[in-house]
Amino acid sequence: MNSFYQKYHSYYRDSLGLALPVVLSQVGHTLVQLSDTIIVGQFAGTNALAGVSLSISTFLVPLAIGLGISYGITPLIAQHNGRKNFAECGRLLSNSLILNILTSFVLFAAVYTVMSLFITHLDQSPAVVAQAKPFLFLLSLSMVPLMIFDAFKQFAQGLGFTKQAMYITIVGNVLNILVGIVLVKGMFGITPMGIRGVGYSTLIDRCLMAIAMGIYVFRSPAFKKYLTEFALKNVQWQRMKQLLKIGMPVALQATFELSAFGGASILIGTIGSIPQAAHQIAISLASMTYMMASGISSAAAVRSGNYFGAGKHRELRLSAISNYHIVIVFMCITALIFTICNQWLPWIYTTDRNVIAIAAQLLVVAAFFQLFDGTQVVGLGILRGMGDVNKPTIITFISYWIIGLPVAYLLGIHLKIGVTGVWYGLVCGLAASSIMLFLRFQSISKKQQIVVVNDLKI
Repeated sequence: MNSFYQKYHSYYRDSLGLALPVVLSQVGHTLVQLSDTIIVGQFAGTNALAGVSLSISTFLVPLAIGLGISYGITPLIAQHNGRKNFAECGRLLSNSLILNILTSFVLFAAVYTVMSLFITHLDQSPAVVAQAKPFLFLLSLSMVPLMIFDAFKQFAQGLGFTKQAMYITIVGNVLNILVGIVLVKGMFGITPMGIRGVGYSTLIDRCLMAIAMGIYVFRSPAFKKYLTEFALKNVQWQRMKQLLKIGMPVALQATFELSAFGGASILIGTIGSIPQAAHQIAISLASMTYMMASGISSAAAVRSGNYFGAGKHRELRLSAISNYHIVIVFMCITALIFTICNQWLPWIYTTDRNVIAIAAQLLVVAAFFQLFDGTQVVGLGILRGMGDVNKPTIITFISYWIIGLPVAYLLGIHLKIGVTGVWYGLVCGLAASSIMLFLRFQSISKKQQIVVVNDLKI
């Protein structure tokens, strides 16, 4: 055991040092939705809580596309930094910033169109739809500053600077909670806004975060050598294609997963508003642990990119395996918490006993898929750092749309098991993704080690 630990000790320390700030920063994205859910559940009622669930479910796909495209810069920055090619990092930031802004406008227009034309035809409760519409509009508008923030954040993260985005995210989330409570409840003479209040607080929060992250990147001495070639003249289609070559598959990977969860929410919405509200509580808690695992995944991608760019394949493999160890331990702990506290956690969100009873059941199911959820997202991060994005995209499509969502429909709707059956289907999709991505990593990393050994023999 001691020799095993010593083998990975330095990689554990390195991975955790980079990952912990990323974890807290990634959790920030989820905390915005979590705080919105709690505020609405406590102050606006069950229909408003179901409206948040419907809005977030509709918003998940464009959010996944946007964040996926913004992620395209991170492994490229890590690889160029590993090769000491600092000037190219500034050129890539120029292109990433413009690409993110254009993408955010397109996604806002897409969400607005869906909201206007299709949301009333999803067989949802009219009272829930009425609550969802204004919130979804403001949530989609906040995509613009979020994408600007992410351009700077992913640039800094690719260079190994992770703490500043964490600090900005923490302050932003505190602000989001305070402003949200004031606007929803109607304090200090402000007219109560209900669900629209959390929409406005989210928009304000993300605008301030984008400004703060931009100021940090441009003013910090740590980035001076990387920004020498940051200029609009370096915005070129060739570099845009580089970013999209990684960003689009990453966006599709996230889209396949999150759209499956969004589709599951819509399936649950056909069962009733109480199961849908319970689903929102359970999925928001599961999303919190997922985003923590996603932070470990992002750190794994950076280190994989560094080692891959430097041609250090043995170190790449050891670093990757250490991240698998970390996420397995972490997700086992969260699974235990979900199981032990399943009766109490839902009270954070609501006092509706019918909603709490169903949410408690779902948290037990969520405990089972924690392990698969963590290992599959770390597997994706490692492969992205190595520049392998196309086949993992196919794996995610098969896992969630060929396996997960059909099984969810079969168990939950066709066999009438209900909301729990839908969640069993999601577990099947996560398990399939986790296993296939690990096998993919094993295949690639072992081939690289064989190539290195053969080169040494020569």
